[in-house]
Amino acid sequence: MSDQEYEIKHTSQVIYTVLPDASKAYLKYSVEGNTMKLISTYTPPQARGKGIARQLVEYAIELARENSWVIEPICSYAIYYFMKNKDKRDILHDAYRNLSDEEWKMLHEEARKRETGE
Repeated sequence: MSDQEYEIKHTSQVIYTVLPDASKAYLKYSVEGNTMKLISTYTPPQARGKGIARQLVEYAIELARENSWVIEPICSYAIYYFMKNKDKRDILHDAYRNLSDEEWKMLHEEARKRETGE
């Protein structure tokens, strides 16, 4: 599956892209000290499953590298991304860098429940 590449931009709190239908997909973040916290990711329902959230997280990784930040994944998608992309974990805050697969699954489940209000 080849995902379309989207033009991604950022402000001091949001990484986003404007989709062809004028809706937006975004990743909210904050920076505290040298830690970039990936707070929430949103892709409109009609655009899900196309790799857009992945592109937003990968842009966040580039931004973190450029600024010598480490990343703390808070939202379920960011956790899922690092759970699946072990080769990218070098950018993570020390507390996340060496988690076991089981610990990643627990973090993901906790974030998902927090986001859905379960």
